[in-house]
Amino acid sequence: MFGVVPKTLWSKHQSSDELNRVEAAFNCFVIDGGGERILVETGGGVRHDARAKQRMRLPDAPVVLGDALRAAGFEPESIDIVINTHLHWDHASGNTVDADGGAAPALSRATYYVQRGELEHAREQLPRDAVSYLPVNYEPLIDAGRMRLIDGDFSPVAGVDLRVAPGHTRDIMVALVRDGGETWCQLSDVAPYAAHVTPTWVPAFDLYPLESIQTKSGLFARAAAEQWWCSFAHDPVVSFAKIGIEEGKWRVHPKQA
Repeated sequence: MFGVVPKTLWSKHQSSDELNRVEAAFNCFVIDGGGERILVETGGGVRHDARAKQRMRLPDAPVVLGDALRAAGFEPESIDIVINTHLHWDHASGNTVDADGGAAPALSRATYYVQRGELEHAREQLPRDAVSYLPVNYEPLIDAGRMRLIDGDFSPVAGVDLRVAPGHTRDIMVALVRDGGETWCQLSDVAPYAAHVTPTWVPAFDLYPLESIQTKSGLFARAAAEQWWCSFAHDPVVSFAKIGIEEGKWRVHPKQA
């Protein structure tokens, strides 16, 4: 998760178990502005065999997306749009549910958005990252006409902008929401944890590490200058934070509960 960064450094921010596994969240966000209701990411899903559960120390009974939404006060049928920032299994496995011997959209009314280039890359099933892409998470949506492919930056509704932010994958997106003079940015795997606020802390998963550094540096500079609220894909503790520079180093200032 922290690439070439020595454990003596990253362990100050994230504890690990005896196998060097760090705690990770599958953070999903609902944008509810009174118009169309938007879900950003659908999480890690429930399709995990015993070996995967053991390797990643996943719970024996993972939470179904619909149940997670209801627990947060949102009926699954109320979701109009789903944003898949990219199609890695830990961000998109809640897209579909098993039904009638196949798979169906998990959210009955939603249109799913993803970059066309991300889908094309997923379909290549390259040795480097094929394990991260599960066709069951996107092919049934394509077949059902429920996944909309976009090319480049895009605004699905007023006040919500999707921006391509290459590095982790070529076509990963961040989501920007502007309302009432404030901006929130869901950084997705551009910064999986708040600790990744240091631009050179690049996960080994990133396909284009030099682009990751460039992308993060640009986003963080804007976030600091414009006082954005930011959120992270997998941080189990920091939900929202502002980013700034202090004594020449990037710092995170979490929102107090």
